[in-house]
Amino acid sequence: MILLDLNLPKIDGLEILRRIRADERMRMIPVVVLTSSLADKDRIESYKLGVNSYIVKPVGFDNFSRAVAEIGFYWAIIE
Repeated sequence: MILLDLNLPKIDGLEILRRIRADERMRMIPVVVLTSSLADKDRIESYKLGVNSYIVKPVGFDNFSRAVAEIGFYWAIIE
């Protein structure tokens, strides 16, 4: 599983997602966008590009840590 932020310093996260989905070796790896972006355009474009989940980062370290743990649990155990 890849956790991908859309707001990266040198390259747009959506471009990273495009590259992942275009690469035959990486195409089937689940990608979860974990971002601060609430923009509908980012969510829609992410799903168009094949993201498996789009999650807005919770505020505060404890909430963020809990969310990451739950994401890991879902993809490791349930999925």
